[in-house]
Amino acid sequence: MLSSKEIIAKTDKLGAHNYHPKDVVICKAKGSIVTTPEGENYFDMLSAYSALNFGHCHPEIIQAAKDQLDKVTLTSRAFHNDLLCEFFEKLCELTGKNMILPMNTGAEAVETALKTARRWGNFIKKVPEGKQEIICCENNFHGRTISIISMSTDPTARAGYMPETPGFVIVPYGDAQAMENAINENTVAFIAEPIQGEAGIIVPPEGYLKKVREICTNKNILFIADEVQTGFARTGKMFACKHEDVEPDIYVLGKALGGGVMPVSAIAANSDILEVFEPGSHGSTFGGNPLACAVAIKAMEILVRDNYPQMAKEKGDYFMNALRTIKNDEIIDIRGKGLLVGVEFSVPAYEYVKKLIANGILAKETHERTIRFAPPITITYEEMDKALEGIRIALKK
Repeated sequence: MLSSKEIIAKTDKLGAHNYHPKDVVICKAKGSIVTTPEGENYFDMLSAYSALNFGHCHPEIIQAAKDQLDKVTLTSRAFHNDLLCEFFEKLCELTGKNMILPMNTGAEAVETALKTARRWGNFIKKVPEGKQEIICCENNFHGRTISIISMSTDPTARAGYMPETPGFVIVPYGDAQAMENAINENTVAFIAEPIQGEAGIIVPPEGYLKKVREICTNKNILFIADEVQTGFARTGKMFACKHEDVEPDIYVLGKALGGGVMPVSAIAANSDILEVFEPGSHGSTFGGNPLACAVAIKAMEILVRDNYPQMAKEKGDYFMNALRTIKNDEIIDIRGKGLLVGVEFSVPAYEYVKKLIANGILAKETHERTIRFAPPITITYEEMDKALEGIRIALKK
């Protein structure tokens, strides 16, 4: 087996440098623990940006994948498969919607939501073709396609990729009045993350989601909630919108839907919205494939059966309370919901991340000064206590 150093050198030589990962190589993982080729163990406190809500290699999800591998893995949507209807049924039950459109990655799901909104705006609201506008928020992160980065205010995400896709209007996050002021006769939708993840775990003011929901209803525009990172119990509710009892018109879903095994994504909405599509108007070869359906069905079953939202809430409260006992005047804020937690510093957080890794904790800084902690929801209290020992040492000034 190659050493970590050799693996990193070969990766850097042969791979495009669109990522700058930390110098840790993971070759094996179970639950909340990952292992390097040298046998060093770390607590995974990032969970692949919340794709690993179930932890690494959850035995039931792995078994569901193994069982399906011996049956059929891919049919394309040219034919039916025997699991897609069950996937639709379970996701409809979780979201309260009556129609699903499956894709693979979170970015594909966002693109699907944007296409849905534009088509609904043209076909149903009668906005002239090419005039449809979608309102989005500053410091959002919805993915990296050309159209999605056209919504971004991050210069790094945009540089060199112009011309941008037109039709997006950007307003401050958390400001419902600014959002309402941006609406005109061509507005078809508003898209937002219930909690901004990449921006540094930014929780909007209380009542914000409820207010924008009211505005969207009154102005006849769609409210699209990007719950790719916040969905499936991560924040202590099945979906983060539920903290304000808000129902978006479209849920954008991904990451944890694949159980940490497969890229699985979807949008969920009601038929009065999703029936704007007809055969040939949108699709994906792998979207809704049997292997993806098998792992997603098992993941959703476990989420409900084991009450993951309650687990995330209780463990998140425990974790954040422990973090708040750390004495360091460079920590200026600790915020989040459930097990999506941001620790913001008055200085760049890079050096603190290095100290965390040196103490057996895998985490990463976002927006330079904030460290995101998002351990698997399955992490035990014993594991949390042990991880917190390393975190306290690393984050002491």
